[in-house]
Amino acid sequence: MKKNILIIPAVFLFIFSFPGNTFAAANAVCIIKISGSINPAVADFVEKGIHKASADGASCLIIEIDTPGGLAESMRKIVMAIFASKVPVISYVAPSGARAASAGVMITIAADIAAMAPGTNIGAAHPVGVGGRDIGGTMAEKVTNDMVAQAKSIAQKRNRNVQWIEKAVRESVSVPETEALKTNVIDIVAKDIDDLIRQINGRKIENKGVLKLDHPQKKMIEESLRTKILKTISDPNIAYILMMVGLVGLYFELSHPGAVLPGVVGGISLVLAFFAFQTIPVNYAGVLLIILALVFFILEMKIASYGLLSIAGIASLLLGSLMLFEDTGNGRGLSWEVLVPTMVVVSGFFVFISGLVFKSHLSKPRTGTNGLVGEIGVVKETILTEGRVLVHGELWKATSKDPIEKGAKVRVVKIERLVLEVEPLKENEIQ
Repeated sequence: MKKNILIIPAVFLFIFSFPGNTFAAANAVCIIKISGSINPAVADFVEKGIHKASADGASCLIIEIDTPGGLAESMRKIVMAIFASKVPVISYVAPSGARAASAGVMITIAADIAAMAPGTNIGAAHPVGVGGRDIGGTMAEKVTNDMVAQAKSIAQKRNRNVQWIEKAVRESVSVPETEALKTNVIDIVAKDIDDLIRQINGRKIENKGVLKLDHPQKKMIEESLRTKILKTISDPNIAYILMMVGLVGLYFELSHPGAVLPGVVGGISLVLAFFAFQTIPVNYAGVLLIILALVFFILEMKIASYGLLSIAGIASLLLGSLMLFEDTGNGRGLSWEVLVPTMVVVSGFFVFISGLVFKSHLSKPRTGTNGLVGEIGVVKETILTEGRVLVHGELWKATSKDPIEKGAKVRVVKIERLVLEVEPLKENEIQ
């Protein structure tokens, strides 16, 4: 009897020695969704999703995909994270009408199980240049061969159709889900998540065991606020516009101190732009040229260069913009549709403000003692060597090279130590 009493606490001790959520999460399926372009924010989101699924002890992780492609480096990070995952990873191109193109092809075939929903397609993985343009010359061959090598390596690791994968990269071949299933590009066609879970239940995953998914708990992993912000500004076009807005805001604040709002908006925009630059292939020579352009525009306000500094600023801004983002052959870069209008607007703004400052330097002062030069006054006390004149309703001590009678009209020639030097008006000037 005493032995039985000792066995009961031992059993409870054995049961509760496991992590608290092991049994609660052992039959859980984590789900994350990828939509839009593949960029560093998406790669970071997928990596964290895999780690969370593993930490929660989930049975598997389903990545729902709908993407036109994106950055090659971000795709590589996702593929590496999938290969390193201790949790079975299932890629699922869905919902109906979705696609897995370009980088999305590699992510789909890299998973332990690849699936597609009816009415979806996969393929068109040929690398392209900025704005979707073809890459020319030797660079095209280098980029394509590199992509083919990686695609074939992924396909071989997952025992998928290597020949088709190569065609998808070299010839931009794209197929619907039915043909992808027949040609061993994917493993399953499932109408929805529940159907997918039902079909993969009981499947054996190499080095990861058998999937046991009887009535599993589905857990959606949502994007964090940081991921959402980074995902938005990781587009080179958005990052470029943010940088231009930042420079314009700071320039306006420097030219009109105390405006506050332009400086605040400019500062926030620059912080967001440089935050985005951490995740985009950036040529910092381009950044320096753009900053140098801002310096030229500021100097234009201080130095009368007759437009030379503005021309230098526009040239530096254009060269910096062209050099800013490195084209890695994945179609993600600064597009001409954004570059040209932004250049025109920003350069026009800088030149307009510089022109106003330049005109103010050339125009006659209208306030202070210097504003009296050239003004017309009336002699109130005869000037022999000294006398008094009335200018702008004020009485001033005045001197003249020639005597001037009281009541005569005079013009202010110079002012020195609050004493005006005047000259009589000619008869044709007197009104």
